[in-house]
Amino acid sequence: MRVLGINAIYHDPAVALVVDGAIVAAAEEERFSRRKHGKRPVPFSAWEMPDLAAQWCLTHAGLQADQLDAVTYSFDPALHRQPDELGLRDPWDHLRHTYAERAGDFLAAALPGLDPDKLRYVPHHVAHAASAALAAPFDGECAALVLDGRGEQHSHLAARYRDGIVEPLSSQALPESIGLLYEDATDHLGFLRSSDEYKVMALASYGAPRHLDYLRTLVHATGDGGFVTSGVDWNALAKRREPHEPWTADHADLAASLQAVVEETLLDLARWLHARTGSSRLALAGGVALNCVANTRLFAETPFEQVWVQPAAGDAGTALGGALTVAGRAGDDLRTMTSAALGRGFDDEHIEAALRTARLPYERPDDMAETVAEELARDGVVAWFQGPSEFGPRALGHRSLLAHPGRAENLTRLNDVKGREQFRPVAPMVLVERAGELFGRGPIPSPYMLFVHDVDPAWHARIPAVVHVDGTARIQTVDRSDEPLLARMLDGFERRTGLPVVVNTSLNTAGRPMVDDIRDALECFGSTPVDLLAIGAFALRRTVPR
Repeated sequence: MRVLGINAIYHDPAVALVVDGAIVAAAEEERFSRRKHGKRPVPFSAWEMPDLAAQWCLTHAGLQADQLDAVTYSFDPALHRQPDELGLRDPWDHLRHTYAERAGDFLAAALPGLDPDKLRYVPHHVAHAASAALAAPFDGECAALVLDGRGEQHSHLAARYRDGIVEPLSSQALPESIGLLYEDATDHLGFLRSSDEYKVMALASYGAPRHLDYLRTLVHATGDGGFVTSGVDWNALAKRREPHEPWTADHADLAASLQAVVEETLLDLARWLHARTGSSRLALAGGVALNCVANTRLFAETPFEQVWVQPAAGDAGTALGGALTVAGRAGDDLRTMTSAALGRGFDDEHIEAALRTARLPYERPDDMAETVAEELARDGVVAWFQGPSEFGPRALGHRSLLAHPGRAENLTRLNDVKGREQFRPVAPMVLVERAGELFGRGPIPSPYMLFVHDVDPAWHARIPAVVHVDGTARIQTVDRSDEPLLARMLDGFERRTGLPVVVNTSLNTAGRPMVDDIRDALECFGSTPVDLLAIGAFALRRTVPR
């Protein structure tokens, strides 16, 4: 069965293609449109149809729209209720509902030949849950936990999956929402709502949870699989910060208190779910599942022995979950997700043609891994553009900025390159067989940067650029069999420096989507102080000395 999954209803418009149970392609529209999170000026920010991503997925698979057996949409308008019934204020909700009802017509206009009658609605949280439970490397059954801002009527789903069939166990009705709670705090702290929540998580490490007792009275699990979140007065905790204002200790303490109460609530929800299911395996999705600090506590402090998080845990992943849901219902043998590298890639012929068109000087090294290792060892910053782009918000060694981890000043340097806040950490990339020597507490392997790990104190001074203020790091483990070029680069860097770790952060600048195609890479290289661009088989260097 050929199923195209679509997410377009809130943010992060995306497309995924599942053919005969295998994930063939998945991409976010922002990588094509260059509008981060698919956002346009209000009121149209939430309703960008992922036309370009859909066209690419079909072209990549050699399919026409009329060859699809089904198209899924990860929102069911039949479940819709008015905002005032849900206790929400959303003046554009009626447009969202109308847009969802007419999704078949919009898709048919974007994909000529598509039959609108092939559209299948999948409830938002079912799509989230399926994106994790049906893609996870689990065999047979698992528990699934979804938490985000909102779906049609709810903000949460706890379920059990057996042989691909979902058994809902609990859901939390709106307006109670951990995702919306975090969004409100993000806005109060002067960051962009429904976009910058990860900044709040990073800022939390600089504060103390001195407001935790107050928040516990308003935010907590209810013992029946649900929770409450309403009534928090953020002004009582810290003065609202405007985006141009510096953050203070009060803001960091608010972030720390929020993070702590969210972690406690998630732990209670996960323990309740384990008691109901008895499962040893937990699959996570929804925007809250991108909170890697909370994920590590779920792994370390609950009875679940395995915790797997969908790499595209935000709304983009519902495109995949919707497609997997319909494919599974049709009887397809669903294959697990073995890599997030599901987007566009470019062969060396196309890359070289683009370089010639741009009239840029380049070289073709005999060994790209060794060339990059040498540049990193002498403290150069490398833009790394190799293979297909990643699905989800993390750079996992295909669209990355790389640097030397042994120089503490490289954290400041990279944040300056990207034009972002200096409290933001960068991540270490390490071979999976070496990870246990340096990093503890979180799960290993950890290929998707969705957990934090304690850094062994003996390594703090050796790799200071990647050690966050709280002594942790959000690691990416590299498997030689999956990423041989990355592995050889890491080997080459260690031979030169004695360090088995390289800094990895996303190849983009602040407010811009991650670099995706050749032109994006050249623009980023041309506008930032990067020393070497490793793009396919080709290397471009700065012509001026560092």
